[in-house]
Amino acid sequence: MAGPNKRFRIPTLQEIEKKDPTGEPSIKVPKVSQSENGSANNIPAAKTKDHMENISTVRVSADIRQSAGDSEKSPAVSNQETGGRKIASDEDAEEQLSTIPPAATKSSSSLIVNPRQRGNPILKSVRNITWEYGNIIPDYVMGQANCAIFLSLRYHQLHPNYIHERLKNLGRSYDLRVMLVQVDVKDPQFLLKDLAKICILADCTLVLAFSAEEAGRYLETYKIFENKPPEAIMEKTEEGFMSKFADCITKVKSVNKTDCATLISHFGSLSNIIEASEEDFSLCPGFGPQKAQRLHALFHEPFRRQISRDGPGKKLS
Repeated sequence: MAGPNKRFRIPTLQEIEKKDPTGEPSIKVPKVSQSENGSANNIPAAKTKDHMENISTVRVSADIRQSAGDSEKSPAVSNQETGGRKIASDEDAEEQLSTIPPAATKSSSSLIVNPRQRGNPILKSVRNITWEYGNIIPDYVMGQANCAIFLSLRYHQLHPNYIHERLKNLGRSYDLRVMLVQVDVKDPQFLLKDLAKICILADCTLVLAFSAEEAGRYLETYKIFENKPPEAIMEKTEEGFMSKFADCITKVKSVNKTDCATLISHFGSLSNIIEASEEDFSLCPGFGPQKAQRLHALFHEPFRRQISRDGPGKKLS
């Protein structure tokens, strides 16, 4: 026990380092002298920086050891949770894709084909445009608002309810709905009559193709003229009187444009041509008896023929 004259003294840093039983260097704590307001004024900048770096290193090492221990304890749980989230996201993506209306899909420069049409000979005939498979309800999509459903009469004869189910699933998602029918049976008039009624009720356009090549050309044409104006497919006619007159008169068998010019030069006007007789026509150069008779019948036969009760080939007097 210390005497009354001895006082307790705090050991210095040098004494602590000498008395450390372990051989490892201890953390050097700089002497801190506080002022009246409690701030550290006498700490050297270099020693303070080293002290903070040592403390940060110890803390980081502890965090690494703790995180490594947690990961070793439950690796299966983390992988299972991650896989579950990934599967859920894929299912949500597929569900969202299936709920997108067909008319809202972005436009494509290619013909979109339903995977159920894989192996159809029509695809071999589509050569002028590119095509690709896609998640669509109809069989073919030729544009944002144009689609087509393919139907073979031979298949329709065996499965008459197939087309009803397809039209029901299609609905009215597209502005132009084409029913592309390939005629591959004999005597198709009865089947086509029923399909025509179905198209009228379902507001579809009925297009007949008598071969796979013809059906492929229809799909190509729809896709090529997707963004073209209506005038691009309309027949261009001249506005002059002579061109219109020639376009009308050349509908008669064996009458050509040269004959039209002969008629105008010989009779002078359209009214004189209409009032002319067969003999007058036969006097024109290049007009024989049959051509004169056909031309005369064009202006004098009634538009509607009256059929007698005795037979279809006799006219009423």
